[in-house]
Amino acid sequence: MEIIHLILGKANPDRMNGVNKVVYQLATNQAKRNLKVEVWGITKDLTHNYEDRVFNTQLFKKQHNPFKLSELLKLALIKKSGKAVVHLHGGWIPVYATLAKFLSKHDIPFVITPHGAYNTVAMNKSKWIKKAYYQLFEKSVLKNAKAIHAIGKSEIDGLAGLGNYSNTFLSPYGFEIESIKPVMPNNEKFVIGFVGRITAYTKGLDIIIDSFKNVLQKNARAELWIVGEGDDLNSLKSKVQGEGISGVKFFGAKYGEEKNAIIRKMNVFVHASRNEGMPSAVIEAASFAVPVIVSPETNIAELVEKYKAGIALNENTVEELTSAFLEAISSSTEDLYLQGLCALKMIKEAFNWTQIVRSMNDLYAK
Repeated sequence: MEIIHLILGKANPDRMNGVNKVVYQLATNQAKRNLKVEVWGITKDLTHNYEDRVFNTQLFKKQHNPFKLSELLKLALIKKSGKAVVHLHGGWIPVYATLAKFLSKHDIPFVITPHGAYNTVAMNKSKWIKKAYYQLFEKSVLKNAKAIHAIGKSEIDGLAGLGNYSNTFLSPYGFEIESIKPVMPNNEKFVIGFVGRITAYTKGLDIIIDSFKNVLQKNARAELWIVGEGDDLNSLKSKVQGEGISGVKFFGAKYGEEKNAIIRKMNVFVHASRNEGMPSAVIEAASFAVPVIVSPETNIAELVEKYKAGIALNENTVEELTSAFLEAISSSTEDLYLQGLCALKMIKEAFNWTQIVRSMNDLYAK
């Protein structure tokens, strides 16, 4: 049975889009284990502007009508009838409503990974619009899916609020570990870092900056590094400047080794998301043996606590994050180094690709 990952985009790992990164890594690891896998992307730009990959990629033109499928995509799918399972990635995507009906009509099984789209916080955003959209479109996607792959407990809870979906499957995605020797950063000041899309509310960047401001009042030897781009970048820069918060450095978008080099220089990595699937940036930081501070909504807090890989917040508040920052800053070099090693162990064990690929195969076979 062939596996076709169908996404919006091109599965380019050198982008801030977490879904594209995950799909790239999943398809890569499935191909490395001799599974027949392809990625099909719906995109405005059909240029194959990415590095060589070990799986085949087909691109299909995004239509002006968000619910419409391109004729070429329809023909390509029909040819796969009886030969493939389709894996959709994302939720509340209009074209998926049409896709679900088309796939069911042609007896092509499909599974869906919402990537956090159905968790409780995401569901409360545009709540009444989503309720109506669910009844009209999204419900048929979930009902027709062979299985629903949730990557975090918050999504299981959110799905329970939508209906009785017994075909839900809970599993994180894996992560490819680089062979590097963990090294403690040698910074003049204690560096707290964030990497991701710059959306203040969703990513909790307002909480991070306010907490850092509190830290400066008690400890001046700290810096906050923010890496990424997004709609709220300029407003956050204005907030920092207007409130006279020193020690905050905005790097803009960084990719590949340049981004990795910045992460390795961080003393701790913070993610205070209010809404998340499974944050790839936290996993990347942990893979470099950087201790992490995470909110419950990241869906990784329980693992961080289990492995002693940093600090798992009980509540995502300025008060609690301020305390976590101060606790990290006051920790000894040895303690931080040990937390970093525990973070690396967490990635090796809980995000092991061999195990994840096997679990996904079970999902496709249901």
